Amino acid sequence: MNRFPVIIDCDPGVDDTAALLLASRLEELDIRAITTVAGNVGVDKTTANAIKVRHAMGKDVPIFMGADRPMFREAVTAEKFHGSDGFGGVAYPKEIINTEIGEEKAWDAIYRIAKECNGELIIIAVGPMTNLGIAFSKYKDLPSLIKRVVIMGGAAIGGNVTPSAEFNIYVDPEGADMLFCSGVPVYMCGLDVTLKAYMTAEEIEEIGAFGSFQAKLFRDVLQGGLKKYLGWGYKGVALHDPVAVLYTVDDSIFETHHVGIRVETKGQLTCGKTVTDLYSDKQMEHNAYIITDINREAFIEKVKTLMAKF
Repeated sequence: MNRFPVIIDCDPGVDDTAALLLASRLEELDIRAITTVAGNVGVDKTTANAIKVRHAMGKDVPIFMGADRPMFREAVTAEKFHGSDGFGGVAYPKEIINTEIGEEKAWDAIYRIAKECNGELIIIAVGPMTNLGIAFSKYKDLPSLIKRVVIMGGAAIGGNVTPSAEFNIYVDPEGADMLFCSGVPVYMCGLDVTLKAYMTAEEIEEIGAFGSFQAKLFRDVLQGGLKKYLGWGYKGVALHDPVAVLYTVDDSIFETHHVGIRVETKGQLTCGKTVTDLYSDKQMEHNAYIITDINREAFIEKVKTLMAKF
């Protein structure tokens, strides 16, 4: 099997936790680093959560702390959804083997690893794009060293933090727009597809019943989000970040379109909106890809299969 090198840039976060657990069981992924960023909660907490999940992953992956706020804006967080600790209030055993993190900043580690990978590096970015924006600003040759970036963020239609913007893009729209303008192929797994990738209460319990520590952690961290999604009228909790992870390995169960994407950074009502030409007669430069649909049944089976490996 040809394994490919990846960095997972994230802001754990309950669905980030699920995504990292799944990524650790994907044999195709050679996880070179986890980089953390402020988003769902502050970067100190997202890094602490990444350390917890690394332990659960059973892999000694280096962790590098990144930006503690957006490039040009005040921080926006999502404690109301992820809990004040960003971990859904789930207690984690204190016997964590390795609490060390790398001394490099996330953007420096991204550049170093990209050079080491000779153009084969894939970045899975499931938090605000601040680390990537800083990396592109600091290292002008970085775009030529990255094979592609798969993100969870944005939407062709709608939003979840405002009527027009998805959270990860809204938090740092300038960083996100720098990514889309970088020349690196960007694959956007936004709300168009992630809201279709939901898991019902019964399906979550089925995973918990596998009995492993990781399966129970997967079940427990999703409970708060599940309650909120059911209260909003959905059939289950959306597995936003796992979509990006699974898409990276196998796009056959997804629908993908080559499109133009930019991010609105100035609009009073539309700041953070990912503007695409997917449904437009007026075409933009096709600089990215947008994922719009998913075979949910196949996705859920893949999640179950991976979690059963623990």
